[in-house]
Amino acid sequence: MLSVTEVAGEKRSTHSPTLELHEIQATVLRPRPAPYFGTHVLLRIDDAQAGRAFLRRLTPYVDSAADSRITANAWLDVGITYGGLRALGLSQESLQSFPETFRVGMAARAKHLGDDGVNDPKNWDNPFGTGQVHIGISAFTDTEEKRHRALAIAREQYEGFAGVSVLDTQDFGAQPGDLNSLGYKDGIDQPAIEGSGGESPPAYGRPIKAGEFVLGYPGETGVLLPMPQPDILGRNGTYVGFRKYQSRVGAFNRFLQANGSTEEERELVAAKLVGRWRSGAPLTLAPDVDDPALGADPQRNNDFDYARDRRGYKVPFGSHIRRMNPRDTQLTRLTDVNLHRLIRRGTTYGPPYDPNALSEADDEVTRGAIFLFISAKAMATIEFLQQEWVNDGDFIGANDERDPVIGRQEEGATFTIPKQPVRRRIRGIQTFNVLKGGEYFFMPSISALNWLANLST
Repeated sequence: MLSVTEVAGEKRSTHSPTLELHEIQATVLRPRPAPYFGTHVLLRIDDAQAGRAFLRRLTPYVDSAADSRITANAWLDVGITYGGLRALGLSQESLQSFPETFRVGMAARAKHLGDDGVNDPKNWDNPFGTGQVHIGISAFTDTEEKRHRALAIAREQYEGFAGVSVLDTQDFGAQPGDLNSLGYKDGIDQPAIEGSGGESPPAYGRPIKAGEFVLGYPGETGVLLPMPQPDILGRNGTYVGFRKYQSRVGAFNRFLQANGSTEEERELVAAKLVGRWRSGAPLTLAPDVDDPALGADPQRNNDFDYARDRRGYKVPFGSHIRRMNPRDTQLTRLTDVNLHRLIRRGTTYGPPYDPNALSEADDEVTRGAIFLFISAKAMATIEFLQQEWVNDGDFIGANDERDPVIGRQEEGATFTIPKQPVRRRIRGIQTFNVLKGGEYFFMPSISALNWLANLST
Protein backbone atom coordinates (compact mmCIF):
# COMPACT_ATOMS: atom_id res chain seq x y z
CA MET A 1 0.00 0.00 0.00
CA LEU A 2 1.06 3.60 -0.57
CA SER A 3 1.68 5.50 2.66
CA VAL A 4 1.22 9.28 2.59
CA THR A 5 1.54 12.18 5.01
CA GLU A 6 -0.01 15.64 4.85
CA VAL A 7 2.51 18.44 4.22
CA ALA A 8 1.14 21.97 3.80
CA GLY A 9 -2.11 20.56 2.51
CA GLU A 10 -0.46 18.30 -0.06
CA LYS A 11 -0.19 14.53 -0.03
CA ARG A 12 3.41 13.38 -0.03
CA SER A 13 4.50 9.77 -0.19
CA THR A 14 6.75 8.23 2.45
CA HIS A 15 8.04 5.41 0.26
CA SER A 16 7.98 4.18 -3.31
CA PRO A 17 4.80 2.29 -4.22
CA THR A 18 4.44 -0.87 -6.23
CA LEU A 19 2.70 -0.18 -9.51
CA GLU A 20 -0.52 -2.07 -10.19
CA LEU A 21 0.62 -3.24 -13.60
CA HIS A 22 -2.52 -5.33 -14.13
CA GLU A 23 -4.55 -2.08 -14.04
CA ILE A 24 -2.41 0.16 -16.27
CA GLN A 25 -2.98 -0.05 -20.02
CA ALA A 26 -0.08 -1.70 -21.85
CA THR A 27 0.78 1.23 -24.11
CA VAL A 28 1.62 3.39 -21.10
CA LEU A 29 4.53 1.26 -19.88
CA ARG A 30 5.37 -1.12 -22.70
CA PRO A 31 7.28 0.20 -25.74
CA ARG A 32 5.96 -0.44 -29.20
CA PRO A 33 7.30 -3.62 -30.83
CA ALA A 34 10.24 -3.47 -33.23
CA PRO A 35 9.33 -3.67 -36.02
CA TYR A 36 5.81 -2.39 -35.42
CA PHE A 37 2.51 -2.32 -37.28
CA GLY A 38 -0.90 -1.09 -36.29
CA THR A 39 -3.92 1.14 -36.75
CA HIS A 40 -5.39 4.17 -34.99
CA VAL A 41 -9.20 4.31 -35.01
CA LEU A 42 -11.28 7.36 -34.02
CA LEU A 43 -14.94 6.91 -33.08
CA ARG A 44 -17.96 8.98 -32.06
CA ILE A 45 -20.57 7.91 -29.51
CA ASP A 46 -24.05 8.75 -30.78
CA ASP A 47 -25.94 7.07 -27.95
CA ALA A 48 -24.76 6.75 -24.34
CA GLN A 49 -26.22 3.30 -23.78
CA ALA A 50 -24.67 2.04 -27.01
CA GLY A 51 -21.34 3.61 -26.07
CA ARG A 52 -21.27 1.82 -22.75
CA ALA A 53 -22.24 -1.46 -24.38
CA PHE A 54 -19.40 -0.95 -26.85
CA LEU A 55 -16.93 -0.51 -23.97
CA ARG A 56 -18.25 -3.67 -22.30
CA ARG A 57 -17.52 -5.60 -25.47
CA LEU A 58 -14.11 -4.04 -26.08
CA THR A 59 -12.57 -3.91 -22.59
CA PRO A 60 -11.82 -7.67 -22.31
CA TYR A 61 -9.45 -7.23 -25.27
CA VAL A 62 -7.60 -4.22 -23.82
CA ASP A 63 -4.24 -5.34 -22.50
CA SER A 64 -2.56 -4.30 -19.28
CA ALA A 65 1.14 -3.77 -18.68
CA ALA A 66 1.19 -7.12 -16.86
CA ASP A 67 -0.70 -9.04 -19.54
CA SER A 68 0.97 -12.16 -20.89
CA ARG A 69 -0.29 -11.25 -24.36
CA ILE A 70 2.31 -8.50 -24.44
CA THR A 71 4.92 -11.19 -25.03
CA ALA A 72 3.19 -11.82 -28.34
CA ASN A 73 3.67 -8.14 -29.22
CA ALA A 74 0.03 -7.46 -30.01
CA TRP A 75 -2.37 -5.34 -27.99
CA LEU A 76 -5.19 -2.80 -28.00
CA ASP A 77 -5.47 0.41 -26.01
CA VAL A 78 -8.36 2.84 -25.48
CA GLY A 79 -8.41 6.58 -24.87
CA ILE A 80 -11.49 8.71 -24.23
CA THR A 81 -11.84 12.47 -24.80
CA TYR A 82 -13.76 14.78 -22.51
CA GLY A 83 -16.57 14.80 -25.07
CA GLY A 84 -16.50 11.01 -25.01
CA LEU A 85 -16.80 10.84 -21.22
CA ARG A 86 -19.75 13.20 -21.42
CA ALA A 87 -21.32 11.15 -24.21
CA LEU A 88 -20.99 8.02 -22.06
CA GLY A 89 -23.08 9.69 -19.36
CA LEU A 90 -20.40 10.52 -16.77
CA SER A 91 -21.80 12.73 -14.03
CA GLN A 92 -21.20 16.46 -14.09
CA GLU A 93 -19.35 16.21 -10.79
CA SER A 94 -16.89 13.72 -12.26
CA LEU A 95 -16.54 15.67 -15.49
CA GLN A 96 -15.60 18.79 -13.57
CA SER A 97 -12.87 16.91 -11.72
CA PHE A 98 -10.81 16.76 -14.93
CA PRO A 99 -8.33 19.59 -15.67
CA GLU A 100 -9.72 22.50 -17.67
CA THR A 101 -7.16 22.00 -20.44
CA PHE A 102 -8.48 18.48 -20.95
CA ARG A 103 -12.10 19.61 -20.86
CA VAL A 104 -11.70 22.27 -23.55
CA GLY A 105 -9.52 20.10 -25.81
CA MET A 106 -6.36 20.59 -27.83
CA ALA A 107 -7.84 22.77 -30.58
CA ALA A 108 -9.08 25.30 -28.05
CA ARG A 109 -5.58 25.46 -26.56
CA ALA A 110 -3.92 26.26 -29.91
CA LYS A 111 -2.63 29.64 -28.73
CA HIS A 112 -0.93 28.03 -25.73
CA LEU A 113 0.56 25.31 -27.94
CA GLY A 114 1.82 27.69 -30.60
CA ASP A 115 -0.40 25.96 -33.16
CA ASP A 116 -0.80 28.84 -35.59
CA GLY A 117 -0.10 29.51 -39.25
CA VAL A 118 -0.07 26.24 -41.18
CA ASN A 119 -0.57 24.40 -37.86
CA ASP A 120 -3.74 26.30 -36.96
CA PRO A 121 -6.70 24.01 -36.12
CA LYS A 122 -8.65 25.57 -38.98
CA ASN A 123 -6.24 23.74 -41.30
CA TRP A 124 -6.51 20.38 -39.54
CA ASP A 125 -7.86 17.25 -41.17
CA ASN A 126 -11.41 16.28 -40.31
CA PRO A 127 -12.49 15.15 -37.66
CA PHE A 128 -9.75 16.64 -35.46
CA GLY A 129 -10.79 19.61 -33.39
CA THR A 130 -14.49 19.29 -34.26
CA GLY A 131 -15.55 17.85 -30.91
CA GLN A 132 -16.77 14.69 -32.61
CA VAL A 133 -13.84 12.47 -31.59
CA HIS A 134 -14.93 10.56 -28.48
CA ILE A 135 -12.88 7.36 -28.42
CA GLY A 136 -9.47 6.47 -29.82
CA ILE A 137 -8.37 2.88 -30.23
CA SER A 138 -4.84 1.86 -31.16
CA ALA A 139 -3.75 -1.64 -32.15
CA PHE A 140 -0.01 -2.33 -31.84
CA THR A 141 1.60 -5.50 -33.22
CA ASP A 142 4.94 -6.74 -34.52
CA THR A 143 3.72 -8.18 -37.82
CA GLU A 144 1.24 -7.17 -40.50
CA GLU A 145 -0.64 -10.44 -39.98
CA LYS A 146 -1.07 -9.72 -36.27
CA ARG A 147 -2.20 -6.19 -37.07
CA HIS A 148 -5.04 -7.57 -39.15
CA ARG A 149 -5.90 -9.97 -36.35
CA ALA A 150 -5.91 -7.30 -33.63
CA LEU A 151 -7.87 -4.88 -35.79
CA ALA A 152 -10.39 -7.58 -36.62
CA ILE A 153 -11.04 -7.99 -32.89
CA ALA A 154 -11.68 -4.27 -32.55
CA ARG A 155 -13.88 -4.18 -35.64
CA GLU A 156 -16.02 -6.98 -34.29
CA GLN A 157 -16.89 -4.66 -31.41
CA TYR A 158 -17.76 -1.52 -33.38
CA GLU A 159 -18.67 -2.38 -36.98
CA GLY A 160 -22.40 -2.47 -37.52
CA PHE A 161 -22.90 -1.38 -33.93
CA ALA A 162 -25.71 1.19 -33.83
CA GLY A 163 -24.87 4.21 -31.72
CA VAL A 164 -21.09 4.18 -32.35
CA SER A 165 -19.68 5.66 -35.58
CA VAL A 166 -16.20 5.30 -37.08
CA LEU A 167 -14.80 8.72 -37.99
CA ASP A 168 -11.32 7.87 -39.20
CA THR A 169 -8.76 5.08 -39.38
CA GLN A 170 -5.04 5.39 -39.99
CA ASP A 171 -2.78 2.41 -40.59
CA PHE A 172 0.82 2.80 -39.50
CA GLY A 173 3.95 0.71 -39.59
CA ALA A 174 7.70 0.61 -39.36
CA GLN A 175 9.51 1.71 -42.47
CA PRO A 176 12.53 -0.16 -43.86
CA GLY A 177 15.31 0.12 -41.30
CA ASP A 178 12.78 1.23 -38.67
CA LEU A 179 13.13 4.82 -39.86
CA ASN A 180 10.65 7.67 -39.53
CA SER A 181 9.21 9.75 -42.35
CA LEU A 182 12.33 11.95 -42.60
CA GLY A 183 14.68 8.97 -42.64
CA TYR A 184 15.85 8.87 -38.99
CA LYS A 185 15.80 5.99 -36.54
CA ASP A 186 13.28 7.12 -33.94
CA GLY A 187 11.88 6.26 -30.52
CA ILE A 188 15.28 5.92 -28.85
CA ASP A 189 15.14 8.29 -25.90
CA GLN A 190 12.39 7.17 -23.49
CA PRO A 191 12.22 7.82 -19.75
CA ALA A 192 12.94 4.95 -17.38
CA ILE A 193 9.95 4.67 -15.00
CA GLU A 194 10.30 3.52 -11.42
CA GLY A 195 8.43 0.28 -10.73
CA SER A 196 7.33 -0.24 -14.34
CA GLY A 197 8.69 -3.78 -14.51
CA GLY A 198 10.32 -3.08 -17.84
CA GLU A 199 14.06 -3.38 -18.28
CA SER A 200 15.57 -0.05 -19.30
CA PRO A 201 19.20 0.02 -20.40
CA PRO A 202 21.52 1.77 -17.94
CA ALA A 203 21.88 4.50 -20.54
CA TYR A 204 18.39 5.75 -19.74
CA GLY A 205 19.51 7.07 -16.38
CA ARG A 206 17.82 7.15 -12.99
CA PRO A 207 14.22 5.93 -13.17
CA ILE A 208 11.71 8.77 -12.87
CA LYS A 209 8.96 8.52 -10.25
CA ALA A 210 5.90 6.77 -11.63
CA GLY A 211 3.54 9.56 -10.61
CA GLU A 212 4.93 11.71 -13.42
CA PHE A 213 3.27 9.28 -15.82
CA VAL A 214 0.50 7.41 -13.97
CA LEU A 215 -2.13 8.89 -11.65
CA GLY A 216 -2.29 7.69 -8.06
CA TYR A 217 1.45 7.53 -7.41
CA PRO A 218 4.00 10.10 -6.18
CA GLY A 219 5.87 12.15 -8.74
CA GLU A 220 9.34 13.65 -8.59
CA THR A 221 8.26 16.16 -5.93
CA GLY A 222 6.65 13.45 -3.79
CA VAL A 223 3.20 14.91 -4.41
CA LEU A 224 0.21 12.91 -5.59
CA LEU A 225 -1.37 14.77 -8.48
CA PRO A 226 -5.13 15.47 -8.37
CA MET A 227 -7.10 12.61 -9.93
CA PRO A 228 -10.45 12.54 -11.71
CA GLN A 229 -13.16 11.41 -9.32
CA PRO A 230 -14.21 8.94 -8.09
CA ASP A 231 -10.87 7.27 -7.37
CA ILE A 232 -11.78 4.17 -9.38
CA LEU A 233 -11.99 6.41 -12.43
CA GLY A 234 -8.71 8.24 -11.92
CA ARG A 235 -6.31 5.80 -10.30
CA ASN A 236 -3.89 4.07 -12.68
CA GLY A 237 -5.09 6.24 -15.53
CA THR A 238 -3.13 8.85 -17.47
CA TYR A 239 -3.50 11.48 -20.18
CA VAL A 240 -2.47 11.27 -23.82
CA GLY A 241 -1.75 14.00 -26.31
CA PHE A 242 -2.44 12.72 -29.83
CA ARG A 243 -0.72 14.80 -32.54
CA LYS A 244 -0.64 13.96 -36.23
CA TYR A 245 2.05 15.47 -38.45
CA GLN A 246 2.51 15.37 -42.22
CA SER A 247 6.14 15.40 -43.30
CA ARG A 248 7.17 17.73 -46.11
CA VAL A 249 9.88 15.43 -47.43
CA GLY A 250 10.49 17.46 -50.58
CA ALA A 251 11.15 20.64 -48.58
CA PHE A 252 13.43 18.75 -46.21
CA ASN A 253 15.50 17.28 -49.04
CA ARG A 254 15.67 20.63 -50.85
CA PHE A 255 16.96 22.21 -47.65
CA LEU A 256 19.70 19.59 -47.33
CA GLN A 257 20.63 20.03 -51.00
CA ALA A 258 20.95 23.78 -50.50
CA ASN A 259 23.20 23.40 -47.47
CA GLY A 260 25.55 20.59 -48.48
CA SER A 261 27.54 20.19 -51.67
CA THR A 262 28.25 16.51 -51.05
CA GLU A 263 26.30 13.62 -49.59
CA GLU A 264 28.58 13.64 -46.55
CA GLU A 265 27.95 17.36 -45.93
CA ARG A 266 24.20 16.92 -46.31
CA GLU A 267 24.11 14.03 -43.86
CA LEU A 268 26.12 16.02 -41.33
CA VAL A 269 23.61 18.89 -41.59
CA ALA A 270 20.77 16.38 -41.14
CA ALA A 271 22.52 15.01 -38.05
CA LYS A 272 23.07 18.49 -36.59
CA LEU A 273 19.35 19.30 -36.90
CA VAL A 274 18.38 16.27 -34.82
CA GLY A 275 21.48 15.63 -32.69
CA ARG A 276 21.78 12.10 -34.04
CA TRP A 277 22.84 10.55 -37.31
CA ARG A 278 20.04 8.91 -39.24
CA SER A 279 21.20 5.56 -37.85
CA GLY A 280 20.40 6.77 -34.33
CA ALA A 281 24.04 7.21 -33.34
CA PRO A 282 24.31 10.33 -31.11
CA LEU A 283 26.63 13.10 -32.21
CA THR A 284 28.11 13.27 -28.72
CA LEU A 285 29.63 9.81 -29.26
CA ALA A 286 30.13 9.97 -33.04
CA PRO A 287 30.63 13.67 -33.83
CA ASP A 288 32.27 13.40 -37.23
CA VAL A 289 31.22 10.15 -38.92
CA ASP A 290 28.10 8.02 -38.57
CA ASP A 291 28.41 4.78 -36.59
CA PRO A 292 25.46 2.52 -37.52
CA ALA A 293 26.51 -0.18 -35.04
CA LEU A 294 26.34 2.38 -32.24
CA GLY A 295 22.95 3.59 -33.46
CA ALA A 296 21.56 0.06 -33.40
CA ASP A 297 22.82 -0.73 -29.88
CA PRO A 298 20.24 0.15 -27.19
CA GLN A 299 22.89 -0.32 -24.50
CA ARG A 300 24.96 2.53 -25.98
CA ASN A 301 22.90 4.76 -28.27
CA ASN A 302 21.42 6.75 -25.39
CA ASP A 303 24.35 6.53 -22.97
CA PHE A 304 25.64 10.07 -23.06
CA ASP A 305 25.43 13.52 -21.54
CA TYR A 306 26.62 16.96 -22.59
CA ALA A 307 29.35 17.41 -19.98
CA ARG A 308 32.04 17.45 -22.69
CA ASP A 309 29.99 19.49 -25.12
CA ARG A 310 29.29 22.64 -23.12
CA ARG A 311 29.60 24.88 -26.18
CA GLY A 312 27.51 22.76 -28.52
CA TYR A 313 30.31 21.97 -30.95
CA LYS A 314 29.11 18.37 -31.23
CA VAL A 315 25.36 18.79 -30.65
CA PRO A 316 24.00 22.29 -31.37
CA PHE A 317 21.95 23.77 -28.54
CA GLY A 318 18.99 24.13 -30.90
CA SER A 319 19.02 20.53 -32.14
CA HIS A 320 15.85 18.51 -31.63
CA ILE A 321 17.08 15.98 -29.06
CA ARG A 322 18.98 18.54 -26.97
CA ARG A 323 15.86 20.69 -26.76
CA MET A 324 13.51 17.86 -25.88
CA ASN A 325 15.84 16.35 -23.27
CA PRO A 326 18.55 18.85 -22.27
CA ARG A 327 20.03 16.35 -19.78
CA ASP A 328 22.88 18.14 -18.00
CA THR A 329 22.99 21.16 -20.33
CA GLN A 330 23.24 24.38 -18.34
CA LEU A 331 19.92 26.12 -19.03
CA THR A 332 19.34 29.86 -18.88
CA ARG A 333 16.07 29.25 -17.02
CA LEU A 334 16.20 26.92 -14.01
CA THR A 335 14.23 23.78 -14.86
CA ASP A 336 14.03 20.27 -13.46
CA VAL A 337 14.27 18.29 -16.69
CA ASN A 338 12.64 15.20 -15.13
CA LEU A 339 9.45 17.17 -14.49
CA HIS A 340 8.96 17.62 -18.23
CA ARG A 341 9.51 14.14 -19.61
CA LEU A 342 6.92 12.38 -21.74
CA ILE A 343 6.49 8.78 -22.80
CA ARG A 344 6.42 8.89 -26.59
CA ARG A 345 4.77 6.30 -28.76
CA GLY A 346 5.56 7.53 -32.25
CA THR A 347 4.13 5.78 -35.29
CA THR A 348 4.95 6.43 -38.94
CA TYR A 349 2.32 6.31 -41.67
CA GLY A 350 2.37 6.46 -45.46
CA PRO A 351 5.19 5.58 -47.87
CA PRO A 352 8.75 5.46 -46.54
CA TYR A 353 11.18 8.34 -46.66
CA ASP A 354 12.40 9.00 -50.21
CA PRO A 355 15.84 10.63 -50.40
CA ASN A 356 15.15 11.55 -54.04
CA ALA A 357 11.90 13.41 -53.33
CA LEU A 358 12.59 17.06 -54.17
CA SER A 359 9.43 18.55 -55.66
CA GLU A 360 6.64 20.51 -54.00
CA ALA A 361 4.33 17.68 -55.00
CA ASP A 362 6.39 15.41 -52.76
CA ASP A 363 5.45 17.66 -49.84
CA GLU A 364 1.80 16.75 -50.33
CA VAL A 365 2.28 12.98 -50.25
CA THR A 366 0.29 11.57 -47.33
CA ARG A 367 3.05 10.45 -45.01
CA GLY A 368 4.26 11.48 -41.63
CA ALA A 369 4.10 10.60 -37.97
CA ILE A 370 1.48 10.29 -35.26
CA PHE A 371 2.71 10.77 -31.71
CA LEU A 372 1.06 9.64 -28.51
CA PHE A 373 2.57 11.78 -25.73
CA ILE A 374 1.77 10.11 -22.40
CA SER A 375 1.98 11.72 -18.96
CA ALA A 376 -0.07 12.15 -15.79
CA LYS A 377 0.02 15.86 -16.62
CA ALA A 378 0.25 15.56 -20.40
CA MET A 379 -1.65 18.75 -21.20
CA ALA A 380 0.54 20.98 -19.01
CA THR A 381 3.73 19.21 -20.10
CA ILE A 382 2.99 19.39 -23.83
CA GLU A 383 2.05 23.05 -23.56
CA PHE A 384 5.25 23.80 -21.61
CA LEU A 385 7.39 21.96 -24.14
CA GLN A 386 5.69 23.65 -27.09
CA GLN A 387 5.99 27.14 -25.57
CA GLU A 388 9.41 26.91 -23.97
CA TRP A 389 11.42 24.21 -25.70
CA VAL A 390 9.96 23.82 -29.21
CA ASN A 391 9.00 27.38 -30.17
CA ASP A 392 11.58 29.34 -28.16
CA GLY A 393 15.33 28.86 -27.90
CA ASP A 394 16.15 31.25 -25.05
CA PHE A 395 16.00 28.52 -22.41
CA ILE A 396 19.00 26.73 -23.91
CA GLY A 397 20.90 29.60 -25.50
CA ALA A 398 19.49 29.23 -29.01
CA ASN A 399 17.92 32.72 -28.96
CA ASP A 400 14.71 32.91 -31.02
CA GLU A 401 15.37 29.78 -33.07
CA ARG A 402 12.68 27.08 -33.02
CA ASP A 403 12.95 23.31 -33.03
CA PRO A 404 14.21 22.51 -36.56
CA VAL A 405 12.23 19.26 -36.80
CA ILE A 406 8.80 19.85 -35.24
CA GLY A 407 8.73 23.64 -34.83
CA ARG A 408 6.48 25.85 -36.93
CA GLN A 409 8.96 28.13 -38.67
CA GLU A 410 8.64 31.81 -39.55
CA GLU A 411 9.94 33.18 -42.83
CA GLY A 412 13.69 33.69 -42.68
CA ALA A 413 14.14 31.21 -39.81
CA THR A 414 17.70 30.15 -39.02
CA PHE A 415 19.58 27.30 -37.37
CA THR A 416 22.95 27.83 -35.72
CA ILE A 417 25.76 25.28 -35.70
CA PRO A 418 28.45 26.30 -33.16
CA LYS A 419 31.95 25.73 -34.49
CA GLN A 420 35.43 27.23 -34.39
CA PRO A 421 36.59 29.75 -35.37
CA VAL A 422 33.20 31.01 -36.60
CA ARG A 423 29.75 29.55 -36.04
CA ARG A 424 27.70 28.51 -39.04
CA ARG A 425 24.22 30.00 -39.34
CA ILE A 426 21.97 28.18 -41.79
CA ARG A 427 19.05 30.10 -43.24
CA GLY A 428 15.91 28.83 -44.87
CA ILE A 429 14.67 26.43 -42.19
CA GLN A 430 11.07 25.56 -43.06
CA THR A 431 8.21 23.79 -41.35
CA PHE A 432 9.21 20.25 -42.22
CA ASN A 433 6.42 18.61 -40.21
CA VAL A 434 2.98 20.24 -40.49
CA LEU A 435 0.43 19.55 -37.77
CA LYS A 436 -2.70 17.98 -39.29
CA GLY A 437 -4.69 17.34 -36.12
CA GLY A 438 -4.67 16.60 -32.44
CA GLU A 439 -6.76 15.58 -29.44
CA TYR A 440 -6.38 15.11 -25.70
CA PHE A 441 -7.41 11.68 -24.41
CA PHE A 442 -7.77 10.18 -20.96
CA MET A 443 -6.46 6.59 -20.89
CA PRO A 444 -8.34 4.89 -18.03
CA SER A 445 -7.23 1.88 -16.05
CA ILE A 446 -8.75 -1.51 -16.81
CA SER A 447 -11.03 -1.20 -13.78
CA ALA A 448 -12.05 2.30 -14.84
CA LEU A 449 -12.98 1.06 -18.32
CA ASN A 450 -15.22 -1.56 -16.73
CA TRP A 451 -16.69 1.05 -14.38
CA LEU A 452 -17.44 3.41 -17.29
CA ALA A 453 -18.95 0.56 -19.29
CA ASN A 454 -21.42 -0.09 -16.50
CA LEU A 455 -22.46 3.45 -15.59
CA SER A 456 -26.11 3.85 -14.74
CA THR A 457 -27.82 7.10 -15.72
